[in-house]
Amino acid sequence: MRLSLGPFFRPNPEPASIPWLAPSHRSTRDRQADTRHRHLSPTLVTLSPLGTVALAPAPRDADDSPPPFPFPFLPDRALIFDTFEMDRASNFIPGPYQELVDAKPIRSLAPMFPAPLGINVNQSSTPPLVCVTPVGQFPVGFGSGILPTFGSTTAFTTTANGVSYTGYTNNGAIDATPISAYKTRPGIVSLDGDEPYSGSASGRKSKRSSGSAADGSNGVKFKRPKPVYKNFVAGKELAFLPPSSSDPREVVEAVHMTFEALRRRHLQLDEIQETSKRADLKAGAIMMASNIRANVGKRVGLVPGVEIGDIFYFRMELCILGLHAPSMGGIDYMSAKFGSDEDSVAICIVAAGGYENVDDDTDTLVYSGSGGNSRNSEERHDQKLERGNLALERSLHRKNEIRVVRGFRDPFCLTGKIYIYDGLYKIQESWKERTKSGINCFKYKLLREPGQPDGAALWKMTQGWIDNPARRGRVILPDLSSGAEALPVCLVNEVDHEKGPGHFTYASQVKYLRPLSSMKPLQGCGCQSVCLPGDPNCACGQHNGGDLPYSSSGLLACRKSIIYECGDACHCTTNCRNRVTQKGVRFHFEVFRTANRGWGLRCWDPIRAGAFICEYTGEVIDELKVNLDDSEDDYIFQTVCPGEKTLKFNFGPELIGEESTYVSADEFEPLPIKISAKKMGNVSRFMNHSCSPNVFWQPVQHDHGDDSHPHIMFFALKHIPPMTELTFDYGVAGSESSGSRRTKNCFCGSSNCRGNFLPVPPDSSSGIIP
Repeated sequence: MRLSLGPFFRPNPEPASIPWLAPSHRSTRDRQADTRHRHLSPTLVTLSPLGTVALAPAPRDADDSPPPFPFPFLPDRALIFDTFEMDRASNFIPGPYQELVDAKPIRSLAPMFPAPLGINVNQSSTPPLVCVTPVGQFPVGFGSGILPTFGSTTAFTTTANGVSYTGYTNNGAIDATPISAYKTRPGIVSLDGDEPYSGSASGRKSKRSSGSAADGSNGVKFKRPKPVYKNFVAGKELAFLPPSSSDPREVVEAVHMTFEALRRRHLQLDEIQETSKRADLKAGAIMMASNIRANVGKRVGLVPGVEIGDIFYFRMELCILGLHAPSMGGIDYMSAKFGSDEDSVAICIVAAGGYENVDDDTDTLVYSGSGGNSRNSEERHDQKLERGNLALERSLHRKNEIRVVRGFRDPFCLTGKIYIYDGLYKIQESWKERTKSGINCFKYKLLREPGQPDGAALWKMTQGWIDNPARRGRVILPDLSSGAEALPVCLVNEVDHEKGPGHFTYASQVKYLRPLSSMKPLQGCGCQSVCLPGDPNCACGQHNGGDLPYSSSGLLACRKSIIYECGDACHCTTNCRNRVTQKGVRFHFEVFRTANRGWGLRCWDPIRAGAFICEYTGEVIDELKVNLDDSEDDYIFQTVCPGEKTLKFNFGPELIGEESTYVSADEFEPLPIKISAKKMGNVSRFMNHSCSPNVFWQPVQHDHGDDSHPHIMFFALKHIPPMTELTFDYGVAGSESSGSRRTKNCFCGSSNCRGNFLPVPPDSSSGIIP
C-alpha cells in the first residue's frame, strides 16, 4: 500500500467571518487562548502501518503556558487534514478560508498512544520504522522498559511483516499471532470525553482533531519532550509493586490499585485547573508507557488473577489487566492455532448497551456485531463480515470460549457505567437482522458455560433487593439499626439457626469521654458557598496540605495521617464536597452469618475504591482504666499498623514525578485513641479481619480539633462487588504499638495470610462462633 501525505490546512486567521470563531460567540478566556495558540509549535503527525493518523503534542517554549490537558485536541482552531495522492495535491488550490502549510515528509510509522505532556512514550533516540504488536493495542515492552510486566508464564514467538516478536501466554495450546486487519488505532481515545478520533486510510470520514502550527514557517521542527518521571521509577521506588512470581490475584490487584491511585490524583489536579478531562486515560497512558500492566499477551479463556464478578468503572481498567485489549471497540480477537489450522477467533466482548443487545437472561446473551451504528444517520450502513464480526463467526464454528463483560448503569452516577466480568460464554448461533435504525446487523447468541460463579446474575439479584427489600430471603431482622441509619441494615442467616449477635446498643456516633464543647475547636474556613479545589484562601484546603481530600463525587484521593473536613465553624454549605463522612452511611448493608467466622458484613451495592463506607463507633475508653488484654472485650479498636496492603493505598505517585507517600510499618505512628464497641456500636463492629482486606481505616476530623482522638472512618481500598464481605486488617501482630494484646489464629484464606492477627470483634476470624 502506498502512503502519501497531502497538504495541511488551517483556517484563515479571520475568525469574524466564521460563525463559530466570531468574537461575539467566544468568551474572553477563549480569545486569550487564541492568542497563545498562534505561537504554538506544530503537532507531530505519524502514520501507523495501516495509514492511521496519530497526533502527539509538540514541545512548547519555556515561557508559554501548558495546554489544559496533556493531549491537546484544541477546540479553538481545528487543523484540517486528509490524505491525497501526491499528484492530486500538487494541483490543489486552497479556498478563501484555507492557507497552505508546508509539511515535510514523515520519518516514523510507529503508532503512538496519547500520553500526558512531558512523558515520552517512545523512549528511543531513533523512532522505529514499523511497530506491530502481537498483543493488541500496545506493544510488548512499550515505554521505558525498566518496570516489570506481570502475569506471564509461557513464551511464544510470532512474525509479522518480516519482524519477529516474543509474547507470553498462560495457555500453552494457543499460539497467538497478530492480525494485520486488527489494530486499535493510536488516536482512538479522546481525552475530552467526545467521540474518539478514528483516522482512516480508506477515505472514510473521520472526526477532525485540532493541533497547532507555527506561523510563517517553511518547515516543521520537532523536539522530544523530556520525561518528567524518569528519575522516579528506579530502585526502591518499585517496592509498591509485587514480584512477577506472586499470586496472579495479588499482581492484578496491585496493578489495578496503581491505576486507581494515578487516576484519582490526576482527577484532583484536573479539578484544581478546572479542566475536567479524562483522568482514566491519563493514568492508563502512564501505566502503558511505564509497562505496568498484568497479563500481557492475548489468550483464549480465563485471565489469571481476574475473577468472575469483578467490577470496573473504565474501559482502560480492562486494558491494563489484560481482560479486553481495545480501549473502545467491543470485540477483542486474535489469530490462534487449532491443531494444524489457524483461525481468527473472538476472545472477549463487552456488551455495554451501544447496540440492541439482549441481556435480560443472565445465562444467555444476544450480541450485535460491530459497525454501521453511527450517530449520524447519513453515515449508517450495513455491517460487514470482517474483523471482529468475522472473528465472532469463526468462533461459532471453532466453539472456543469467549470472555463476556457486561455493562450496567452506575446507580451512583447518572451518566456512568459499571462493567462486570461475567465469565466464559460460547456462541451457539448467528444470523442477520434489520435494526430499528434501518441497517442490517449481525446477531450472535452466546450461552454461558455452566459451573461458573455468578456475575451479572448476582448484580441483578441485589439490584432487585434494593428496589424491594422484601425479596431478600432468610431475613432475621429487616433493620438491625432500628432506624438509626438512613438505610436499613438487614440481618441474614443462611448458614445455621443462630438468631442474631449478642446484645448491644446500636449507635451511629462515637461517645467521647468528655463533651465536644470542652475539646479544642477546629478552625473553620470562610468559603461562602462551597470549598473549591486549589483555593489558597480556603483554610480547610490548607489544613489538608493544599488539596481538598475528596473528589466531586466524594471519593477519597489518597490516604493521610489525618483528614480535615469542613464543620460547624465553616461558612460553606452542607453541599460542600469536603463534607463526606459526617453525612453517614449511604449503602445498603447486611449483617450475615459466615461459615466459620461468626457474623460478617457485606453490601448490596457496588462500592468504588476510595468511597466512604462507615465510621467505627462505640465508646472512647481510657486506656489507664481498662485492661486491653481483657478476654471479655475484644471489640477494642486501636490504631496499630494496619498491614502492608493498606499502607499501599497511595500507589505510585513517583510515576508522575511526585514524592512517594509510602509509609513503612517501621515509620507508622499509632494514635492514642481506643474505641470499644462491646456495649454500643454500628455495622463496623461486624467487619472481620483479613490479611488481604478491601477496606481501610482513616482518621478524620470535623467537629473538634483534638488530633489525638479523631473519628475512625472506613473507606474502600479497591472496587468491591455486591455481596462481597467487607474486611479490614486488624493490625500486624507483634508490633510495638500492639502492647500486650494477645493474637488469634487467622482464617481469612488469602494467599498471603500472616497466620495470626490482633483481635477486634470476638466473633471474627477466630473460628470460634459465639
